[in-house]
Amino acid sequence: MMGGLPLQDASSTLALLGSQPNQGLEVTKSGTESKPKKKICCACPETKKLRDECIVEHGEEACAKWIEAHRKCLRAEGFNV
Repeated sequence: MMGGLPLQDASSTLALLGSQPNQGLEVTKSGTESKPKKKICCACPETKKLRDECIVEHGEEACAKWIEAHRKCLRAEGFNV
C-alpha cells in the first residue's frame, strides 16, 4: 500500500512490532514518533505488578527501584515516560 520507501523510516518501529509490518506502517503514519504497539495499561505487567504491590505495602518513597524498573520497561515498549 505504501511501497518500500517508508520502511526505511519505520525500521525501528517494525523491529519492535516483529512480524506485523502493516501495523507498523500505520503506526508510523499516524504520528511523528514511533508509537507503542500496546496500550500503556497492558504493557509490562510483571514490573507493573511488582511496582503496585510495593507501593501499597511500603509507600511510593520506598519503591523507587520498582518504579524505575517499570518506567524502563515502558520505554523499551516505546512509551515516552
